[in-house]
Amino acid sequence: MTWINRRDLALLALRAGTGAVLMAHGTQKLFGWFGGGGLDKTAAAMEHMGFTPGRRSAIAAGLGEAGGGALLVLGLATPAAGAAAAGAMAGAVSVHAPAGFFAQAGGYEYPAFLGFTAATIGLAGPGRLSLDHATGHTFDQRWMLALAFAASAAAAAAVVAKRARAQQDTGEEPS
Repeated sequence: MTWINRRDLALLALRAGTGAVLMAHGTQKLFGWFGGGGLDKTAAAMEHMGFTPGRRSAIAAGLGEAGGGALLVLGLATPAAGAAAAGAMAGAVSVHAPAGFFAQAGGYEYPAFLGFTAATIGLAGPGRLSLDHATGHTFDQRWMLALAFAASAAAAAAVVAKRARAQQDTGEEPS
């Protein structure tokens, strides 16, 4: 019998906590749960922040958070889950960056922390208390790690750059 060690328990706790927070935020956007605006209000907010089209942006952010968070909790497709959540948080960081670092002033501290934590879990792996381990790491291969993070970084960079260009074209201050 294989004994579970502290590392596996720590990764489970980190995955569960981080994933649950991300799921809550994503379901606010997608379904209006936990006091969120749901898809229509989130789409309007995304459009206002310069993420166009707003509905597609709201779905992408909501799925990155809710889907990435759910997969982190389960420890399934962990590299893709961490990359998806980190990518969604990169977009949130771009919105909060003009307010500085600290969350009290509306800064990017909180989404940056969630993004770095999700990315770290994706890089470290889920531990033995995970569906990735139970399935023989079918969805947790090294090549998947590189592909997931490259795709997430490229997508996040493209979305943030498109938003910045749109704000420059309209003469708006970054929000």
